[in-house]
Amino acid sequence: MAKVESEKVTNTVGTFCSYDTLWKKRKNLSGRQVAKVEPEKVPDTVGTFCIYNPFINLNQLKYSKVKAAVYRGKEEILVEEVGMPSLDEGEILLEIEACNVCGTDLRTYRHGDKKITPPRILGHEFCGRVVESRSSATDIKVGDRVLMYIVLSCGECRYCKAGRENLCQNRTTMSYHLDGAFAPYMKVPAKAIRRKQLFKVNEDMPSEYLSLAEPLGCVINAHGRGRLEVGLKDKVAIIGAGPIGVMHGLVSRFQGAQQVDIYDVMQTRLEKAAQFDIDNVVKVDKENGHLERALELTEGLGYDVVIVAVSVAQAQADALEIAGKAGRVEFFGGLPKTNPFATLNTNHLHYKELRISGSYSEKMSDFQAATALVQKKNFPSDKIVTHTLSLDRITEAFTLMESGEALKVSIKPNL
Repeated sequence: MAKVESEKVTNTVGTFCSYDTLWKKRKNLSGRQVAKVEPEKVPDTVGTFCIYNPFINLNQLKYSKVKAAVYRGKEEILVEEVGMPSLDEGEILLEIEACNVCGTDLRTYRHGDKKITPPRILGHEFCGRVVESRSSATDIKVGDRVLMYIVLSCGECRYCKAGRENLCQNRTTMSYHLDGAFAPYMKVPAKAIRRKQLFKVNEDMPSEYLSLAEPLGCVINAHGRGRLEVGLKDKVAIIGAGPIGVMHGLVSRFQGAQQVDIYDVMQTRLEKAAQFDIDNVVKVDKENGHLERALELTEGLGYDVVIVAVSVAQAQADALEIAGKAGRVEFFGGLPKTNPFATLNTNHLHYKELRISGSYSEKMSDFQAATALVQKKNFPSDKIVTHTLSLDRITEAFTLMESGEALKVSIKPNL
């Protein structure tokens, strides 16, 4: 690729130049702007550098401050100024269009997380657009709209070699060990790019809908071979009517389940769940009326599949009660680490011949499947994402989630 002289870097659409050449000449370009670069005009060349957004000042891009939601400790997420991410060779910079709030973010805010060393920018359910690339190891180009598989595995341990990179002994994760996407910009590590962990997505769908791919991939992981394997003959119960529970219901229906019922203690959440393709919503009560209702809804047999989509010990115990003979039970949500114990009637395992499984995170194949599914017109993302907030209102998202008023809240860092 020929070097472009500084005087040729003009305000003309389609102008491009070598990254190294451009930054070597940055003093000569101080205060000048590069207009929007059409993605198709960006050459597939080592060292390509372009600015996608129109009229971004090059010096400002490298040295300016931006606002981000920074985790500083328990009940302390502050929106404060941070420096723009600086790229090393092989990395990519994303402009974040949307980052949805996960239940994990809420739990981290309320209780802290020992895996996270503050200060850390949180946010791992995101959609972004490539605005800068220093990588020659990918076909992802400046201007591409992408989702990211956020697990950075070692590729060497026994679990990685078995294709279960979500269980990697040496894994790191965006938002936990590396800064996440509750910010206008986020850099993608070179390792993720080399392993093709960025997935192009279409231009037509809102970014907050596309960002559902990350939690949906975790749901799909639970439905894989050797676990739930929901089919046409199955009656499915889901305990927990949050966004994860709803997505379990949707995936079960896509897989052909003949009946899908959702249980929850909160009436507001059940009312939202009833808007989806759900057969019955059942209020959980202290008198165990919901256990009797489960028998009524299954002709006294119990459910073929029971999915626990809440981090509550009693829900795990209830799952064994409402499961039918030869049923499959999934403990999707982990219990609080301060009290990770549940009292279970294990006779149900013995006499009913139950199969219990757990699932954690997602494999890249699960994320790929989720990325395809969220782009389908029949996936009801518009009902799952109920609220959109600006970055400076991020703590309001936690209140909305806890009250049951919101299913999924999306943060728009550039609002």
